[in-house]
Amino acid sequence: MLAGLVIGAIGTAERVRVAVDGTRARLRRGSTEREIGRSETRVVFVDGKDLVLLGADENELARQTSDLPADRLAKAFREHGWPWAEADPHREAYRRWVPGLPGLPAGADALLRARQEALEADRGDEARELRTELGRYGVVVRDEGKRQYWRLTRSALPPG
Repeated sequence: MLAGLVIGAIGTAERVRVAVDGTRARLRRGSTEREIGRSETRVVFVDGKDLVLLGADENELARQTSDLPADRLAKAFREHGWPWAEADPHREAYRRWVPGLPGLPAGADALLRARQEALEADRGDEARELRTELGRYGVVVRDEGKRQYWRLTRSALPPG
């Protein structure tokens, strides 16, 4: 049994639940559930309407859109010893994506192009799938409307 706070809210289409204790967090939306361990999480924060958990490589372990109140999420995670930040600690590292922009790993530009098309066509599932694929390249993506911003994880940064 998961001891800790369980928060529920009605989102636009599906029920969102976050359950957290001292060792793990479970994020559930509809029939999809993810579990993230405390030991693999470096920081937790809210970015707009997204709950975000980052790993040791500065990669996104989870990004879950919800209408849950940020103050209740912060309280739940803090009470169980999770490292909470009031904002994205890497906010200044993001760069706006434009086609052909240098600095991306090989292949990432094509994925960002495909993701941009998915965003513009309101194909959310496809955009989420492409976000996951970009993560394999060490690229973290955040959106502002239909604009994409990106940064590299620690291991994807060029040496120096």
